[in-house]
Formats: sequence, structure tokens, C-alpha cells
Amino acid sequence: MPAAWAGHEQWRVLETGFGAGMNFLATWRAWKEDPARPRLLHFASIEARPVSADELLHSAANFPELLELARQLARQWYGLLPGFHRMSFEDGHVLLTLCVGAAPEMLGQLAFEADSVSLDGAAFPAKSLARLCRRGTRIVVRSATEERLRSLATCGFSVDHARGCATWDPPWEPRRGPAAVRAKAGTCAVIGAGLAGASVAASLARRGWKVLVVEAAGGPASGASGLPAGLLAPHQSPDDNLLSRLSRAGVRATLCQAEAVLPPDAWGASGVLEHRSEDPRPPPHADDAGACWTRAAASPDGAPAWWHEKAAWIRPRALVRALLQHPAIECRAHTRVRRLVPAGAAWSLEAFDGAEIARVNLVVAAAAFDSLSFLPLALPLHPVRGQVSWSHDIPPGMPAFPLNGNGHFLPRVPIEGGDAWLCGSTYGRGDTQRDERAQDHMANLERLRTLLPSAALALEPQFTQRLVQAWTGVRCASSDRRPLVGPIAPGLWVSTAMGSRGLTFALLCGELVAARLHAEPLPLEKRLADAIGVERVLS
Repeated sequence: MPAAWAGHEQWRVLETGFGAGMNFLATWRAWKEDPARPRLLHFASIEARPVSADELLHSAANFPELLELARQLARQWYGLLPGFHRMSFEDGHVLLTLCVGAAPEMLGQLAFEADSVSLDGAAFPAKSLARLCRRGTRIVVRSATEERLRSLATCGFSVDHARGCATWDPPWEPRRGPAAVRAKAGTCAVIGAGLAGASVAASLARRGWKVLVVEAAGGPASGASGLPAGLLAPHQSPDDNLLSRLSRAGVRATLCQAEAVLPPDAWGASGVLEHRSEDPRPPPHADDAGACWTRAAASPDGAPAWWHEKAAWIRPRALVRALLQHPAIECRAHTRVRRLVPAGAAWSLEAFDGAEIARVNLVVAAAAFDSLSFLPLALPLHPVRGQVSWSHDIPPGMPAFPLNGNGHFLPRVPIEGGDAWLCGSTYGRGDTQRDERAQDHMANLERLRTLLPSAALALEPQFTQRLVQAWTGVRCASSDRRPLVGPIAPGLWVSTAMGSRGLTFALLCGELVAARLHAEPLPLEKRLADAIGVERVLS
């Protein structure tokens, strides 16, 4: 592999049949030991029935040189329901996309061009495979049969029957869409230094971009991302709907990043209890793979609930600051963009005094609702005001874990000034004001009565005596309450409309922007990526 990937910025491997992961671990080790390795190693692998984490470690025990890598893999080897699962290693420079499902279906959901391919002995559609190859992609077929090799030959592969391998080199010129064009790293301006902007900046910086983050306020996380602490939890639905599947992918991405970059006082893998008295039906995935995401439980007051093991509380401002700590990222505060002006193949960012802020190859708008003030076309973005109630006065008897449902409750988290409880939030559609409102405090108390009556009773004196404090912010949502991610013009992209799920979606969307720009394996199935693509709202 080192000889093949020499001189490449990225190397993309496609494999059918992950098994116990030996091919991935060996490729990862070869990448680590190669001083001339590519900046990024992508490994996309299809597996219908993933083995357990213990089986991964048992197989790796026979190869001492791979055992530590196997331990790192095992720590992220959880919740492998059907669909894509992105795992990140080496500070995001080694990315495994595990596609759980049958090969024909998973091949149809992949959207990239592989540099090398490893096929197991199972049947596969050669035409679907050819769609994922570039001219020169080399394929090794394990347990190759003559029939299988012949099927490759009919789809443009030059087959070496003796060695059981093939190279994609069709005698015709293949037609490729825009998604197959690999961007070259250059200069980028990200407008907005909240969770969305910091996530895009970090993903692009890892890929070699020089990134300028422009922020109108006085510093990073000055808007909705300045929440003292927030909840990260998957959305659960009895039919495992689109939002549920998107949220699991987002939670996985954020948990991985939090573990890598945040200190212990900035987050906690606490799990979250979701109050479900209005819908006590069990979760749709009751097997081992689904149980770590959601299982039936009961609240401290005895109401039906779901327990989300893979959930956490996080201080968003700490995460934003950590994401921006890359040497290729510059953050410029007190800088408001008036408009974006095309400048040949570049974009010029113009300030309100007419001065040029920067001229870059790529612009990513991530300024939430404020993006409408400088974007050259209108997007269906809507402001949503939220008020959170909180206090440092924590009464005894509070639960040891956060709760959510109709609102959320964090019983004890370390914020600036000491431990505090937080509850909320209100959801004021169309409201852009950030004033503290007494009626919103009382609305948060009413939500807490439904969520956990015993906690509401203990905290009610603080509300009635007006001892609680407020944090308010204006979030940004789309018409269908899903993020908007993708290009709206050549060299102009957006990553916005995270709504009240910025912790869940921002990092996932940042990786999706980078993956689409560089024609990499996407962190989501194509149908899920399309569901948050900005193209769905462009006429």
C-alpha cells in the first residue's frame, strides 16, 4: 500500500467483508509507519453481520503489532445497527466508515471513488462496484471465481486471472458527476464561530485548508453555542424515522470528538433518561446493537422512560474553542460581513466600510440566521429563541444523570462559577430577542413538572422567589427542522439550520461538507446525506 499511495493527499479503500477487521488494522498500521503517508486514510467497509468487540480483540491477539490499534477500534465498536457508522482515529486522519447491511444495498448508498478495493468471496454487483472506481483503481478479489472475474471484465475491468485481481480501465470515457471532482485544499473563509462554523473549520483544516473563521461578535461561541451546558442524546422514535437515524450518526461523531479534545470538566458521558409517558412503546431495536442506544427504563418518579447509554452533557463553548485550536485556523472577531462578491474563481468578503476582509477559494456560511444578511440568495431559515433557567443552588436528592423529553434537566454540571442545575428550553419561533422573561422561567418550571415532578417541587421556591438565572439565545432552524448542508454556488457552501440540536448535528455536518468537497466516503448513507443537503430547498 505505501508504494500505491505515495504522493497522494488522501487514500480511499473500499472493502466488502470487514470480518474481524484485520485488513483495516493492517492498513492503518502501514499508514502509521509510513513517513510519506497521505494526510488522510479512508477505509469504507461493508459488513452484513458485525462481530462483537470481544471477537475483534480475540482475533487481534494473534498479531501483537495490531493489538493496540484493535483496542482503539473496540472502544468505538458499539451500536452497529443497519446503516453507516463513522469511526475516527489519529486525530481524524484515519477514518473508518463501516456500512452494516447487504453488499448490493450498501454499495448503492456509497458515493465516492475508491483508490483500491478488496472484495471477499460473496456475490456483488460488478456494475455498482465500477461506479465507485476511478481509472486505475486496483481490485483484489479474495476467493475469486472465474464467473466473478468475468463479470468484472464486462464492466470495464482489466482482469488478471492468474492473480485474481483487476484494474478498472474501461475502453470508454466514463461519465462522472460533480460529486466525483476532488477539491484541492486552498484558502477558506468560514463565517460564524459557533458550533457549526468551528466544526467545518476543523474538518477542512485536517484536510490541509488554511481557514479564516470570521465572527461578527466579540469571540467564538457568542450566540446559541454559548449555552452554559447542553445535552447530547439520540432522538428516539418507534418507527426509527429519519431524524432518529440522523441523530445517532451525529451523536457518534460528537462523542468521538468530545473524548478526543475535551477535558473532564467540559463534558461527561453520563447517559440520558428520556421521559416517555405519552408513548411507552419499546424502542424498535431491542437486540444488543440497539440496546446501547436505547432501552426501556423508568424515571426516578416511576414514569415510563427510555435510557440512552450513548449520551452526554457538554459545554458547547469549550467544544468550539477546542475545535478552533488548529494551527491552520485563524479566528477573527468583531468582523461583520456585508456581502460576498464573486472574484473570478474566488470570493471576496466585503465589510460594511467597503474594505475587503479576505479573498478566498471557498466560503462556508455558518452564521445561523444572520447568514441571510450576506448570502446572495434566500434560504428558508427561521429564528428560534430559547431561554434556559439555571442556578448554582442545587438541592439534595437530585438524580445522578440528565433527563430530557418535553424539555431537559441537567441536575448537576460544572459551569463557570461552580456546579449548577439547568432546565429548559423554551422554543420561540420567529423571535430574535434575547431579553430575560419571567414567563419563560415559569414555562421551564412547568416542563420540569412533567419531566420530573420531584425535582420541580424541590426547585419551585427558587423560581417563585425569582432566584433563578437565565441564558437566552437565538437558534436557527429550517422549514423541515433539518440542517442545510452543501453548495449554493461554485465555491460557496452552507452549514446551518442546526435548530436545537447543534451538539448533535454540527460535527457531523462539518465532516459532510469536507467529504463532499473532496469526493470522500460520506459519513452517512447517501439517502441520509441527501435529507440534510441544501439542494432540497433550492429551486
